[in-house]
Amino acid sequence: MGESPKNPAIPPFSILARVLHSRSSGEFFVDGGSLVSGQIVSLAGTVAVPGGCSSKGNGACGSSGGASDMPAEIWEKVKNHPCYSEEAHHYFARMHVAVAPACNIQCNYCNRKYDCSNESRPGVVSEKLTPEQALHKVMAVAAKVPQLSVLGIAGPGDALANPHKTFRTFDLVAKALPHLKLCLSTNGLALAEHVETIKDYNVDHVTITISAVDPEIGQHIYPWIFHDHRRWTGLDAARILHERQMEGLERLVAAGILVKINSVLIPGVNDAHMAEINRVVKAKGAFLHNIMPLISDPAHGTHFGLSGQRGPTPIELAAVQDSVEGGAKLMRHCRQCRADAVGLLGEDLGAEFALDKIEDEPVFDPKVREIYMNVVEQERADRQDAEDQARRRSGGTGEPLLVAVATKGGGRINQHFGHAREFQLLEVDGQSVRFVGVRRADNYCKGGYGEEDSLEAIIKALTGVSAVLVARIGDCPRHTLAEAGITVVDDYAHDFIEASALAWWGRVMEKAGRISA
Repeated sequence: MGESPKNPAIPPFSILARVLHSRSSGEFFVDGGSLVSGQIVSLAGTVAVPGGCSSKGNGACGSSGGASDMPAEIWEKVKNHPCYSEEAHHYFARMHVAVAPACNIQCNYCNRKYDCSNESRPGVVSEKLTPEQALHKVMAVAAKVPQLSVLGIAGPGDALANPHKTFRTFDLVAKALPHLKLCLSTNGLALAEHVETIKDYNVDHVTITISAVDPEIGQHIYPWIFHDHRRWTGLDAARILHERQMEGLERLVAAGILVKINSVLIPGVNDAHMAEINRVVKAKGAFLHNIMPLISDPAHGTHFGLSGQRGPTPIELAAVQDSVEGGAKLMRHCRQCRADAVGLLGEDLGAEFALDKIEDEPVFDPKVREIYMNVVEQERADRQDAEDQARRRSGGTGEPLLVAVATKGGGRINQHFGHAREFQLLEVDGQSVRFVGVRRADNYCKGGYGEEDSLEAIIKALTGVSAVLVARIGDCPRHTLAEAGITVVDDYAHDFIEASALAWWGRVMEKAGRISA
């Protein structure tokens, strides 16, 4: 009980075996070289099997849904989509192309920027693209990143305020790389009239941002919209937007397209309204609800940022998410990506694939992706087996504990504490491991030295956490964390996250004598 889970045995020596042998460290090497075009391409510091952590329970499908939790045809759509399945974001990368600069509404939380490399938030890109440039960039990423499974258009404006560019891009990419899933994000104002076209292009995932279902509240979020050849403001704008969003959602669901709803949580504006949003979108057939925090910084130049409207604390966000459990299924692993994001959720390789850095004729090799897909299937099975074994050894159920994990990919504990820019949070009770969110903080180690200010911020970010599971950590931060009441655990370095969390929980409960059969 409480013993360390062991990594699965390595199969006979082969190309696949070499890949499997290195996966626990988050690296892929084939025959002494790299899996990817003879060089190491960073997805999390190395070529990584994308990472995260799994959870159980139908209330958080976007954070846990698996083949046993949904109809086979739905699982087939989401199993490799890192945004629609938390399980998939262990393994697969997404890419956004910035072909849609125009927008038809103004949100008080948004300020689009077209040449910005130092902000990580929606609506921001480093360079705008034509559809042809987008195809060139997608080919380059696909050639170097076998984890790429999704091509999305999410701005920097609205995908459907730029329909020609959006659908031209989908047409080009679908012909060149038919294995990629296509998805788009929209505010919903122009959605209803494009549903048939969306279906014709085999776009089977659409995200709608809906932060109010009551125009009285919506008018404080959206100062104006442009609809039917004129600008609308105030309550009229909010009412029209709401009606159009609901019509678009209903049409998408009727067309068999999976819909994710993004809602920006704005304290004092719509926080008490979030349960009603969840209820309404569930009733209309939305697959997933992503309640995400307002990003409010005066430096970003948004109305809310400049007016002093604060975003929610991690505790406030979690409380609202918990309050709607049992309604529409929740996504808890969102990273609020840039409109030109590339790579795993939580990582961004966009700067490495700027147009001026891409070779003239990138070549996609489907054999490399086939090798990677084989690795994914083996890894999924091994991780589930390790979790099942750990659950049987845990000794029963008991008090749920919150644990943080430092990971750079692969669903494994494989990151040094000092290098972590975020920690994934799990709630563990001996029989289940539930993904509950992500806490971000600046990394502790910079230039080989620890930063005390960063450590203080990390401890604040880990409020409520009993332990942090890491691959390695220095003595100084270990002692400081202990003084703050956070246990550091490095006994499970490079082991699977869920199995390790269960093993750690069993060890703690056994020592305390609090396990119930």
